[in-house]
Amino acid sequence: MRIRRPNRVDLICVAVGFAAVTAGVFVARASAAPSVAPLLLLGALFAFAEHEGVVVGERTGISASFMVTMAAVVVFRAEHSLLGPMLVGAIGGAAYLPHFRPFDWRKLVFNVGNYALASLCAALAFAAVPHSTSSFVPTLLVVSIPSAVVNSVIDVVLVTAVVSASTGSSLRGSFREMAPTYLHVYPFAVLGVFMGRLYLEIGAASVLLFIVPILIARHTFQTYVDLKQAHEATIRILIRALEAKDAYTAGHAERVAMFALYIGSELNLSPARQERLRLAALMHDVGKLIVPNHLLNKPGRLTAEEYARVRRHEHVSMELLTRIDFLAPVAPSASSEHSRFRPVSDDRGQPIEPHIVAVADAFDAMTSTRSYRRALTQQVAFDELRKNAGRQFHPRCVDALITAIERRGEHYGAGYEDGTGEWATPPPDAGTGSAGLGDLLPEPAPRLASGGVA
Repeated sequence: MRIRRPNRVDLICVAVGFAAVTAGVFVARASAAPSVAPLLLLGALFAFAEHEGVVVGERTGISASFMVTMAAVVVFRAEHSLLGPMLVGAIGGAAYLPHFRPFDWRKLVFNVGNYALASLCAALAFAAVPHSTSSFVPTLLVVSIPSAVVNSVIDVVLVTAVVSASTGSSLRGSFREMAPTYLHVYPFAVLGVFMGRLYLEIGAASVLLFIVPILIARHTFQTYVDLKQAHEATIRILIRALEAKDAYTAGHAERVAMFALYIGSELNLSPARQERLRLAALMHDVGKLIVPNHLLNKPGRLTAEEYARVRRHEHVSMELLTRIDFLAPVAPSASSEHSRFRPVSDDRGQPIEPHIVAVADAFDAMTSTRSYRRALTQQVAFDELRKNAGRQFHPRCVDALITAIERRGEHYGAGYEDGTGEWATPPPDAGTGSAGLGDLLPEPAPRLASGGVA
């Protein structure tokens, strides 16, 4: 029988579980034993909250168990017991049934350890703050803030470590992606402090009052997830419409989105801005739905009239995006007017997203085969971007894209294309230009580096 060697995920889960057991042994010796009744009741509520959680990503979820943790911190602070909150978290993690069907020991060990350690650290932070034994609720709400922050930080750090190990993503990227999700639980952390104080006042009868906020929390989180899914569905519909019209345009939009996120990551944009950037890149060419295919794929030079007709897609893109509420903020990225770099206003209150999309758009256009020209090599595309940095393109965006691609060891352009498409007339190695290049009559017109109708 071949024994599988433990991987990074196994080691992290075991380490978290071991740390929780070790901490539990020390805490049991140093603090008072918790009362059994609140321990069992709050542990059961924690488990219930976990079962009412909502999945917000491929590997993470969010629930109102944070509220139960804060209630436990308040309840067991009155007993001077650090072990109580820790055991509440451990019970809640151990009683999560989906990890038993099928049995997944890693998730079970990790959740028990994670919740126990996060709850313990929250209890320690709460005990260290003056007036944490006050019976005055407003005071409790204020002094509980450090505890709530500590609890969420420990949780997100540990979850980030295991998600990064299991997906191969960077720790920083995983942390920046998940951290904003925890902002949604802070109102329920405040409510947990209030509920904990209510338990101390009226006893076990208050447990029934926990059910309503847990269900409200679930509804709130589910509404948030449903809204994001609705947004994604809207994007998919528009992308499919582009694909039905011109498969290249749809594939181009998806590649531009990928390159734009490369740049956004290099520039350390927040997860919220990166999501907005992704939408901007996907939708920057949506106005091409009104452009006839024979113009998009014309092998030769466009006439001035044809050029003007193709350029109308920018206005249509902006108009369409502006009318869709969640896409309105990214509308400027569809306009060459907003995306063209102007050194005078560099980084002075101007959003960088349109500049990012412009660079990503140009790179993909140059490294893709179109009807008017075969794909350029990656090095030629890099040279064109560098040559036009500071004039047409934002220099930081150019440097960021080149750095990101080289760090990943990826190659695009001539010799690395997945497919060159089917063309009635084989594209020439060097083309006469297109609307994206700007080399149209009347002459002279500057040759820009965007490489095509991109």
